[in-house]
This record gives sequence, C-alpha cells and structure tokens, in this order.
Amino acid sequence: MGSGKKSNSGASNATITRSSSKTHVASKAAIKAQEALAVIFAFRLINALCVRTFFQPDEYFQALEPAWRMAFGGNSGAWLTWEWEHQLRSSVHPAVFAFGYYVVQNFGGSNMAPQVMAKLLLVAPKVLQTGFATLSDWYSWRLAEKLYGRGSAAAWSVLLTTLLNPWQWYTSTRTFSNCFETTLTATALYYFPWKLLGTEDDGIAESQYSTIPIFETWSQINSFRLSLILAAFAVLLRPTNLLIWLAIGSLALTRLTLGGKSPLTRTNLLIAYREVFLCGSLVLGLSLLADRQYYGEWTFPPLTFLQFNVGKDLAAFYGQNDWHYYLSQGITLSCTTVTPFVLQGLYKSLDVERSGWSVTTSNTLKALSFVVATTIASLSLVSHKEVRFITPLIPVFHVLAAPYITSFFTSIADVTATVSTPNLGWKRTPLLATGLLVNAIIGGYLSYFHAAAPIQVMDFLRSEFERIHPKHLSLTNTITDDLDFEQELFALFLTPCHATPWRSHLIYPALRARALTCEPPIDTEPHSLRRRVYMDETRQFYVDKIGFLQELWPRDRPGEDMARFIIGYEGINSTLHEYFDWSGPGARHKIQLKEVWSSWNGLFTDDDRKAGRLVVWATEFYDKAYPIEP
Repeated sequence: MGSGKKSNSGASNATITRSSSKTHVASKAAIKAQEALAVIFAFRLINALCVRTFFQPDEYFQALEPAWRMAFGGNSGAWLTWEWEHQLRSSVHPAVFAFGYYVVQNFGGSNMAPQVMAKLLLVAPKVLQTGFATLSDWYSWRLAEKLYGRGSAAAWSVLLTTLLNPWQWYTSTRTFSNCFETTLTATALYYFPWKLLGTEDDGIAESQYSTIPIFETWSQINSFRLSLILAAFAVLLRPTNLLIWLAIGSLALTRLTLGGKSPLTRTNLLIAYREVFLCGSLVLGLSLLADRQYYGEWTFPPLTFLQFNVGKDLAAFYGQNDWHYYLSQGITLSCTTVTPFVLQGLYKSLDVERSGWSVTTSNTLKALSFVVATTIASLSLVSHKEVRFITPLIPVFHVLAAPYITSFFTSIADVTATVSTPNLGWKRTPLLATGLLVNAIIGGYLSYFHAAAPIQVMDFLRSEFERIHPKHLSLTNTITDDLDFEQELFALFLTPCHATPWRSHLIYPALRARALTCEPPIDTEPHSLRRRVYMDETRQFYVDKIGFLQELWPRDRPGEDMARFIIGYEGINSTLHEYFDWSGPGARHKIQLKEVWSSWNGLFTDDDRKAGRLVVWATEFYDKAYPIEP
C-alpha cells in the first residue's frame, strides 16, 4: 500500500511539473507576442508620421469627412460626397474616427489653444489607423505561426515582409476603408477554424468523416464566432469582401482538391450554420441601428452600394481599366519586390502536399490561393479597378510567399523549424540588399515626396487663417456679428475635384472654402447618350476655363463671391491672368494675382491636369494690405 501511494504521488508531481512547464512556456510566448505587438505599433506610428503625401480622395471623403460631421455637427463644414447623401456607405467606419475626434475635443482641455487643438485633430486619425495597421501586421504574423509553426523562419518571414513592403508603408496607415477591411480580414482569418477544411486521418477507414472534434470546447466556438463577426463587419464595410468568405465556404463544403477527412459531420454543420446565422444577425442588427442613427431612416448601405456601382455602373464614371489590370499591375504594385515569390506560392499551392505540410496547413494554403483566384477573377469583371481594392489580399500574398522567400535567401532546410538569427545562413545577400534598397526608395519617395503639395497647401491655408482671423478659430460656434467676414470666401480650389483633403485638414468651420465638384450622372442609364455627354463641374472648367470663371462670378450677382486665395496647378496660371487682366472679362474685380505659395507635386501624375507645381495666388480682394512673401 505504501509503495502504491508513493508511486501515485510521484505521478501526480510529474503531472504538475509538466503542467507548470507548459504554463511557463505559454506565458513566455504570450509575453513575446506582446513585445512584438509593441514593436510593430512603434514601427507603424513612425510610418504614419512619415507619410505626408496625398494618395486618393477616399482616404478623407469616405472616412474623415463623415467622421468630422458626426463629431462636430452639420454646421462644421464637412464635405459629404454623393455616396453619403445616397446612403452607399456604412457609418461604422467613420464612427471610429469620430470617436477619436470626440476624445480630442472633450479631453484635450477647454483652455487649449485652437492651434494646438487643430494639430491634435490632425494626429488623432493617424494614431487610430496606426492601431489598425498594427493589428493587420500582427495577425498576419500570427496566422503564419498557426500554419508554419510558432517561431518558425517562415512565420518571421511573413512579419518582416509585411513591415518592409513599400506599398504597405505607403498605404496601411491611411484611413482608407480598404485598410480597415484588411485588418478585419487578417484577424478573421487568424481566428477561423481551419480544421473545418479537413483533418488528419484518424485511423477509422470505413468513414469519410473525421472523429477529431472541431467545436468541442467553448474556446473553439468563441474563436469561430469572433472570426464570423469580424468577417461580417468587413463585408458590411466593403461588400466585395464577401468574395473571400464565399470562396472559403464553398471549398469547405465541396472539398475540391482538399486532403484529409471532412470534419463536417451533421453536428458540426449544424453548429456552423447556427453560428453563421447568429453572428451574421448580430452584426446586421448593429449595423442597421448604427445607420438608422446616422442617416435618420432605415437603410442598408451594402445593397445600395451594389445597386449604384454594379447595377447602374456608376463606378465606371471614375475610370475604367483593362480586364487584366489586377494581374498585370495590381499584384505587382501591392507586392513589389516579392511578387515572384507570391506567384511561386500561388503555383506551388496547387500541389502543396509534396511540400510536407500537415493536412490542415496544406488545405489552408489551397483555400488562400482559391481566395486570391476567385477574388481577382470576380473584381476583374468590374470595369472600375483600383489597386487598393485587393488590399485585403496582401496578408494572404505574404503568407503564401513566406516559405519561398525564406528558402531563397537562407540556407534553412526546414522553414517550419524554430531558428535564431545567427543560424539563418543568409545567401544571395547582394540581391537581398538590392531588393531592400528598392523597397526603401519606393516607400520613401511615395510617402514623403510624391504628391505632398495637396497636404502642404492645407497647412498653409490653415495657418494663414489662424493669422488673419484669430477671433474665428472656434470648432463649434461659427455665428458672428462680423458681416464682412460672413461674406468672405477664404479659399477657392480650381483643381480636379477632391484633389486635396477638406475639413479634416482645414479644421475651422469658419474657414469657408469652395472646390470644383464631380458628382456622377446618377439619373442616367448605363451607356446612354445622356451619360456619354454628361459633364461634371470639373470637366466643365477644364473644357472652357474662361467661360466657367464668367459663370462663377456673373456680372449681375450682387456681392460677388470672390476668394481671398485661389488654389490650382500651374497649368491654369495663364487662364487666371487672362481673366483678371485689364482687358479680360474679370477686369472689373481690379485684381492683380500674386503667387504667395507653391510646391512641387512629384515626378509623375496619373492626371495631366495635376502636372507641375501646386500654386496659391492671393487676390487681396478683402485686404489690400496683405503682406506678400513669395
């Protein structure tokens, strides 16, 4: 009896020791992951603060302008585009940035100088987007660890590739809905139970179904729920995100090309359908309530989005591309120097079993490749294409490419093995150094120099407004008894529409500005004559500049709305001087334009109308004593 008791005690102690050891290892791994998260956040914060260029209008007009109106009200001067007026966009995304504005406004201190408050309001969206970019990078890395092993060379390769991707440096910290969609997608892919695609052979030959439990614990179910909730929000934010989840779902059900045994027993299927219904209903309900609160009526933006952009084909109004755009340009731009490895990963995934991966990893890589193929094929059918539309695929690109990047530049035989940096055995270092240099040049130029003028000009105008009108810097109260000031148009933008940010950078509601618009022909049918001959305000200006200016300032209008500053690209310089010349139609204004600011706008442009310098001309219409400093 004594011997038996001693033996049980020893076994118990051994069990406790093993349990304690596992807990210790898990604790160290958690600390390491937290440290990595902090490092990634610091890196992306530096990234966000270094990006000082203009990319595309949606960065501001689909996020920050509606967010500004949410935070500061309808009289705040926010510019809501036709998409918001016709309820094409979900209010969830801008609500996040509205919260950031709310925090700055209410906790910044009532005694804070307006100029300091303005700078904090400029920084707040950058800090929030830094958080989203960090999570995107982090969960891409964690997904790779799930597939290739914790601490594996391939997993670390995913993280380094993500951080060193110049396109990610250029875009991930911008407030695009596509960037937020990418964060939601990467996180949802990490929490998704990939064993749904198939599990290892459990030794029961007579059954095609695996007996390995998929939804045995609440932890497994909650992980699945979190994935579904995040995926649902991504779909509501950008309806095209549904393509990703339809691809994964259809592959799980049909099991085409998948290995192992199916875990989709009747019980597991019922659980999966139940969770999809419950999580989808929860997100849909929250979205409907949020949009009801924002729009003031019941609406469903994803349906309206599809109706306008697909049914009416209004997206084509903003540009059309060849069917092969994503294949010939999209993947290359988003992956840059690692494009060959991405293509290799896509090709190798077709016969991934020979690589020695586990069944779960092999099936997951096949599913991710299928996601890329179906998404790009579907988006290629739409005439309007942009690189950022495939941004949610970037984490997938990096995961697929990682093993081949690792084996190409290191001597590691097993990319799933946990290794330390000294043991990597670097090879082809000149090529690696060249690739890193190319990435640095591309990312540095695009983020710091290319199209920096549209951001800089807003800083100039805002600082001039602070200097000229120091009594009108309130963010909420725009009522004034200064009748002369009420009539002042501070800035007139004669540039292609949405060529600069707006209230998110002008800040002050009293700073009244006007810009050319480009509303699409909403009430016209696709391919109709009315649509073909339709000209928005921007096109009208560039077709007949002098005629447009005559309409802008008609002779019979009392109190003509002349601007203190006129902003435009240098190509309109001759037109403005011709109009205001003593013999021109605008001679009655008695204005002699003076160039007070200009900035180089980059080596190239996608729009010839934006070529050359961006210039600010002072009219001195309101203050003849304005000090000119060329």
